[in-house]
Amino acid sequence: MNIEEASILELPNFLDRRGNLSVIEEIKNIPFKIERTYWIYDVPGGASRGGHAYKENQEFIVALSGSFDVVVDNGNESRIFSLNRSYYGLYVPKGFWREITNFSTNSLALILASTAFNVKDYIYDYDEFKNYIHEK
Repeated sequence: MNIEEASILELPNFLDRRGNLSVIEEIKNIPFKIERTYWIYDVPGGASRGGHAYKENQEFIVALSGSFDVVVDNGNESRIFSLNRSYYGLYVPKGFWREITNFSTNSLALILASTAFNVKDYIYDYDEFKNYIHEK
């Protein structure tokens, strides 16, 4: 897996003096059908979220408010993506380790997922993740 597969995608944004609007449409703006949506908020200072990989699930992560960093790792190299605009999102393909860190006060992370929740899809141990990647 090439680390470049994880990438920032720009969403349509419509600027208006009354306020701005952005939209996400499955398949059109992101490369998968949305099966699950969740959000992360009220993260205490210094805490991180994630710290796992998915065998099948793909994600699209947007900072709806505030900012945070997403560390994406393919088992050989990692990259940090800083999200701080609601018209940009990070596409994370299946099989990548990811961790969300450096949350600003009152940040809100929206995550769109390609699969329904399935605990068997998660890899929580980094060494197990590296073994899984190298066996593929």
